[in-house]
Amino acid sequence: MRLLLGTSNKSKLEYMKTYFKEGEIEVFTPKDLNIEIEIEEYGITPLENARIKALAYYEESKTPVIAFDSGMYFIDLPRENEIQPGVHVRRVKGKSLSDDEMITYYSGLAKEMGGKIRCSYYNGYAIVLDKEHIYEYMDEDAAEAFSFYLVDTPHHYRKEGWPLDSISVEITSGKYYFDLTNEELETLNKEKAVKQEQCRRKLREFYYRSLGL
Repeated sequence: MRLLLGTSNKSKLEYMKTYFKEGEIEVFTPKDLNIEIEIEEYGITPLENARIKALAYYEESKTPVIAFDSGMYFIDLPRENEIQPGVHVRRVKGKSLSDDEMITYYSGLAKEMGGKIRCSYYNGYAIVLDKEHIYEYMDEDAAEAFSFYLVDTPHHYRKEGWPLDSISVEITSGKYYFDLTNEELETLNKEKAVKQEQCRRKLREFYYRSLGL
C-alpha cells in the first residue's frame, strides 16, 4: 500500500516510516509526485488543520493521504478560551510576533496567572483513504504526559527560533530546561521514553486500524 504524507519535510517522512514494518507501507511525499500546492490552514484546532491538509493533498493525488498538525494549549484553561495559542502560537491578534515579542507576551500571560501556566503541545492526525473514508485522531494522552510550565521570568539564555524555551520549566524539578544537569536530563529522557512508547503504540494502532492492516 502507498501512503502520501502531507508534507515535504524529510525528517517527518523518516519518522513516519518507523511506524510501519519494512516493506508494508510505502510512505512518500508530494515532491515525489511533483505536487506543489499552497494550503490555507484555516482550522482552529490541530485536528481541523490536519484534515484540511489531508483532503487537499488527496484532491491533488487521488491516493491515500496522512497529514498532521500541532498546537500549544494551556491545559488548565477551557480549550475555547480566547487566550489559547492553539495552532497560532506565534500569531497573536493578527500579528506575527518576533522571538522577543513572544517571550514578552507569554511571560506576561504567565504573570497574570500567578507566575506560571501549565502547557502542552497537542497533535492532530487525519487519514484520507477517499472522500467516504476519513479517520482522525488527537493524542490527548501524549499532551498530558509531556506538559511543562511557561513562567513569568525569562531565562537569560536565548535560542534563536525557539523563544519559548527561555520561559519553559520542567514541572517536577521546577528548573528551566536550560538548567537541567546531564544526569537530570538522562533521568527525564528515560521517563519520557516509557511514556513515548505508550503514546506511539496508541498512534500505531490508529494507523493500522484506519488503513485496514
